[in-house]
Amino acid sequence: MQEWNRGEPSKAPARAPLARGGKLDAPHLIAAYRAGIFPWYSTGEPVKWWCPDPRFVMRPADFRLTDSLKKTMRKKGWSVTFDQQFETVMRRCSEVPRPGQNGTWITEEMIAAYCELHRLGIAHSVEVSWEGQLVGGLYGVALGRLFHGESMFHLKADASKVGFATLVARLTACGYFLIDCQMPTPHLASLGAFNVDRAEFLEVVKLFRDQPPAGDAFAAIPASDAT
Repeated sequence: MQEWNRGEPSKAPARAPLARGGKLDAPHLIAAYRAGIFPWYSTGEPVKWWCPDPRFVMRPADFRLTDSLKKTMRKKGWSVTFDQQFETVMRRCSEVPRPGQNGTWITEEMIAAYCELHRLGIAHSVEVSWEGQLVGGLYGVALGRLFHGESMFHLKADASKVGFATLVARLTACGYFLIDCQMPTPHLASLGAFNVDRAEFLEVVKLFRDQPPAGDAFAAIPASDAT
């Protein structure tokens, strides 16, 4: 297995890349995630590899399932699937405008690399539909008992929350220890995410990256349990 060898994650700048350049492919991505590192860059730039301090994370057990979200999820019309439209979810994440962001960091090179991770069973997607139409979703990387979230989108209010809540329930049932949210957002903070020191995060990665989960969190959901 390829190991990360482009700088010590614990010594990375708190708010700047650890390294620049290199290949963006499945072996390099796996090595990066196993070291607590993720890529984040824009079209036309070299690949930038990050390990920020602090790190934004969530324990699945700490997810805040509010009464209003429970009520939303009970509405007929929602359906949630896993790993059925991975590339489509990535492309929607790249296309849907976000306040305060000019353009996208999900490049064609990145889509190709993560689709390869998906074919290897390492990258996963969650698809959220309303009355048969895809209206939200998210994707990320699962290694051991850790899930590294990458991006999410919604075209209907609360769609990404419905998908995330469904994912968290699955991760909890399968014994996942931590969700790596990478960078702080008010949306994820409202759901229970918080900052931890990078040193603590890296210790957690080393401890749980090779521990198998208790089950397949991304198995097909029976139609009766779709929300």
